[in-house]
Amino acid sequence: MNKNISENPITHIPNKYTDQMKNKGISRREFIKFCTAIAATLSMPYSFATEIGKSISQARRPTVIWLHFQECTGCTESLLRATHPTVEHLILDLISLDYSETLSVAAGHQAEEALQKSITENEGKFILVVEGSVPLAQNGIFCKIGNRTALDIISEIGPKAAATVAIGSCASWGGVQASAPNPTGATAIGDVYKMVNINTPIINLPGCPASPYNILSTILYYLTLNKLPELDEQGRPKFAYSTLIHDLCERRPHFDSGRFAEVYGDYGHRKGWCLYKIGCKGPETYANCPTIQFGDVGTWPVKTGHPCFGCAEEGVGFTKPLHEHASVFSATPPVAFPGIDETKGIGITPGAAAVAGAAAGIAVGAGAMAAKYLGNKAEDKQELDEDS
Repeated sequence: MNKNISENPITHIPNKYTDQMKNKGISRREFIKFCTAIAATLSMPYSFATEIGKSISQARRPTVIWLHFQECTGCTESLLRATHPTVEHLILDLISLDYSETLSVAAGHQAEEALQKSITENEGKFILVVEGSVPLAQNGIFCKIGNRTALDIISEIGPKAAATVAIGSCASWGGVQASAPNPTGATAIGDVYKMVNINTPIINLPGCPASPYNILSTILYYLTLNKLPELDEQGRPKFAYSTLIHDLCERRPHFDSGRFAEVYGDYGHRKGWCLYKIGCKGPETYANCPTIQFGDVGTWPVKTGHPCFGCAEEGVGFTKPLHEHASVFSATPPVAFPGIDETKGIGITPGAAAVAGAAAGIAVGAGAMAAKYLGNKAEDKQELDEDS
């Protein structure tokens, strides 16, 4: 018997919800594809799409309260540019975004009243999303909302949430404002929770900005199974942060072959070679940027020619300058370059013989590339002259 879309495992979508989707121009097929894509993002079996469909189509949409502290609003901007789903579909159909300084229609006292009403009605059930770090220096005066400090606000609301999502590198690690000398005392949400003894489950979704698809997947996972996805030692969901960027990067073949850009705009940079020598931190950063990418244009920083900054990794982004990772051109095997661990940069733990063989092979390849590099100087100059 041939199966069609009406016989899909997602069979528990209420007719009322189906009608609402049709009125908004969303077909049943598109909804099923969306649920299936979320399941795939979470590395869950296809059958999990059924449970996601049930969670989304429930009569009461899950409540989300979104707080902004010390940040640039970049993560919200990333959310606004999401296309699957679009932001209006997300906040009008999938979740109930009861409070957000950026997206709320209300302002001032009206907004604060809406926030308190939502907390009272949904205590213990809402998802708290926090964007930005909490400044602790000088009693927190560097970030105040409604004449209250960020520390006061998170201390009140955090314990009442079902779970907290620290979205972006600022909320997860402290971000750029926590970089030395950190004059405001910018502190990550998880560290604040420990300091004031808040026991609400917390999940970190670092990135600058964080991927909107990762946050949507995390929220739907929690609402579907009533638990957080499996986390790594840094509190990040493994479905998004378990693989090195280096291992999934489209420039990885150039790395393995010893082809590296030396400076921005040189021959190798224009040809799409590996960016490691100009500071790429992909070999020490875990994230799904190369696969999930950003927006609907199919790109991410490394694809556009900029090294990975390491924003998803604590102690890498905003703490290690790019120039600390650069090295001079040589025939040195990549495993010996700064910042690359044998078990991380290569993805396996090779034996001594394999390392020796790889080193010899890469050294020969790098030597050949050095000759080619020098041979391309004239071509480089000509191309640069033409570009200018």
